[in-house]
Amino acid sequence: MALGHRMQTLAWVGIASLCLGAAWAVPAKKERKKVEKLKPDLVLYENLDLDNYDVTLDNYGDIMDLNNYEELYDYGDLAPKIEVGTLAPRPKDRESLPELVTAAPTPKLQPPDTTNPIRPAPPGPGTAQGVPSCLPCLCIRTSVYCDDTDLEHIPPLPPDTTYLYARFNRISAIRAGDFMGLKKLKRIDLTSNSISWADVDAFRFLPSLQELILPENRLTALPELPRSIIRLDARLNRIPSAGLRPEAFQDLTQLQFLHLSDNQLDYIPAPLPESLRSLHLQNNNIQTMHEDTFCNSQDQSHVRRALEDIRLDGNPINLSLFPNAYFCLPRLPTGHFL
Repeated sequence: MALGHRMQTLAWVGIASLCLGAAWAVPAKKERKKVEKLKPDLVLYENLDLDNYDVTLDNYGDIMDLNNYEELYDYGDLAPKIEVGTLAPRPKDRESLPELVTAAPTPKLQPPDTTNPIRPAPPGPGTAQGVPSCLPCLCIRTSVYCDDTDLEHIPPLPPDTTYLYARFNRISAIRAGDFMGLKKLKRIDLTSNSISWADVDAFRFLPSLQELILPENRLTALPELPRSIIRLDARLNRIPSAGLRPEAFQDLTQLQFLHLSDNQLDYIPAPLPESLRSLHLQNNNIQTMHEDTFCNSQDQSHVRRALEDIRLDGNPINLSLFPNAYFCLPRLPTGHFL
């Protein structure tokens, strides 16, 4: 009796175990399907390189490569969705693009209005009533720009001209009346022309002239200069010592920069004003100098503190032969001392 009761109990236990196993098997199967479903999604994201997502203007094109997005996702059946801060997907068909309102054409930029600074030229040779005096140049306020305009002579200038730039032209001569009446003119730059002659009075009556720039021309003589001149640059010309007036620079008490390198000078154009700071005479034909060229040999206390830049290199002069010529200078000239 006891044995039969025990067998019956074991049978019920076995049936209960089978039921419980079936109940647990269903969720496991569902969970397995969910894991298998996630695998394709993970494969898609493995193609995206998110290791270096530091977007800057330099690497923006390398990181944000939109060409791969169409391979990963198909947006054909989805309505386009644009969020602030994200890039909208590129549609496959041009017909799906929304109609854009035609933008207004960008207005064309107008050249700057330079008509106000241009004034009619005063009556004179080569001018006509009502013709702007700045043609063919450009006038901006009181500055006149005539660079590289094939000029053959100085054009008529407005009476209030302060700065003139007429570089890289074909000007061959400067006449006495070219700058007449220009009392405010401070700078004349005629670099790289073909000037071989300048009237002796071409610049003398310009009371405000401070800078006269004449390098890379064909000058064989210098005209008289106004006492207001501070900088004279006549490098790369053909000026011999005979082309300078005697004591040409002595009375120019404001002259600070005298640059006459690459000419045909035979001697240093002394006497030089005490105001002089820079003297460039390299690449000439200077062979000798006087001991009073820079200093006063009769006054051993004389010191020229301003004259610190003297260039005599490229000349056939031995500077060591004139030791008494430099005692007043704060710095020895640059040149050959052997």
